[in-house]
Amino acid sequence: MRIDCKHVWEHISAYIDGEVNVVLRAEIDKHLETCEICSAVLDSTRNVVVLVADDRIFELPAGFSHRLHERLERELEASGP
Repeated sequence: MRIDCKHVWEHISAYIDGEVNVVLRAEIDKHLETCEICSAVLDSTRNVVVLVADDRIFELPAGFSHRLHERLERELEASGP
């Protein structure tokens, strides 16, 4: 069984969670050895999982929400109806 990038991306979450069978894991591992793109996707996905699981709360800079809403309104107006 030879897998490509699309297959790796379809199974990336299960791969990270250790929920793929041994054969598929070996194929993904082999693919990751030579594919920089899929390796980057794997690293990015792992980073997202770590960030989402992080329960720390960060204080936003003063006025951030207001500036964000203004920017979103401008972007929506610029994109038209």
